[in-house]
Amino acid sequence: MGDPIPDRRLPRLLIVLGVLLMLVSAAGITGSRVLLHRYTGSIDQQPLLGDAAAPHVSIDGPLNLLLVGIDERDDDPDGEHNADSIMIAHIPASHDAAYLVSVPRDSYVSIPAFSKSGFDGGWDKINAAFPDGYRNGTGRAGGFELLALTIERLTGISFNGGAIVDFAGFKSLVAALGGVDMCVDEKTVSVHIGHDARGQYRMPYDMTDAGPIPVPGVTPQVYEPGCQHLADWQALDYVRQRELLPDGDYGRQRHQQQFLKAVLKQATGSGVLTNPAKLDQVLRAAGQAMTFDGGGLSVPDWLFALRDVRSGAVTMLKTNGGTFNSEMINGKATEILSDTSLQLFAAVREDTVPSFVVAHPDWVSNDDA
Repeated sequence: MGDPIPDRRLPRLLIVLGVLLMLVSAAGITGSRVLLHRYTGSIDQQPLLGDAAAPHVSIDGPLNLLLVGIDERDDDPDGEHNADSIMIAHIPASHDAAYLVSVPRDSYVSIPAFSKSGFDGGWDKINAAFPDGYRNGTGRAGGFELLALTIERLTGISFNGGAIVDFAGFKSLVAALGGVDMCVDEKTVSVHIGHDARGQYRMPYDMTDAGPIPVPGVTPQVYEPGCQHLADWQALDYVRQRELLPDGDYGRQRHQQQFLKAVLKQATGSGVLTNPAKLDQVLRAAGQAMTFDGGGLSVPDWLFALRDVRSGAVTMLKTNGGTFNSEMINGKATEILSDTSLQLFAAVREDTVPSFVVAHPDWVSNDDA
């Protein structure tokens, strides 16, 4: 099956900033000003954090990055821009490891008032913070700032940097890698990609308020358990799925975390690092994949700070232990963050995540990828 016709409603999925930063460091180019400028100069750098930035600008000590993927549609510029993927990347003070913590997008939280967009504040799902901050001309920077402020109110975590990554960037990076090797951990049926009896691309399900309804005569794309090579469009489709997974959004979070680690592992493998032409292609694709706010620090500062983090030192953690803690509030299905989840966020804030992991080993995601 070839590359299917892209759905314009595809959510803009997340690539962790560290894929670029660690990759450039691992490539051993940080000592070359020419190469450093070539790759970091391609990154779209804009202020995103605003008042949510950490009060002290320093590359020393623990670092926290807010990483966001948004559902931004080119054919509907005035539509809602929900935060489809929300992840905190925590780098301990030793700068030799990374911890990825996904925030469930249905988490029920208090969103602070935001005068820049005219938002009065209130309780809602956390992914609503982005459109609440986006309105009245503030755009993506306003949405990102309000989301960061919401997380800070919830967790006490302030951010040293942040990034937004879109679908085009995701796909171009994986295409530059020649696809990605992943271990599918459960049978995953796509609600977005399928084909009819003639082999033509068709949406296999109609998305309704009651859930996905199969379209007669359309066979969906299915990802069977096992280690396999995924093309760029397959990887994107696989990590989007949540509607038909037993654990829903928690399963999608796990798959996204596994994907991020798989991309980092593959991008820093010998097949890329020893091939100058491919390395150049991958680095340029990675640099063009994001909008980045360094929190007052330069990209080279971030590169040097993360140079010792490798794929084997990346730990993925499950909010709410990866299980549902649902509650209907005002007719909406929401997720309530457990006391242990709040302890996890406190560990990120206080740079004591290794102690949390020792106490809660079952909160570490399966990292087969």
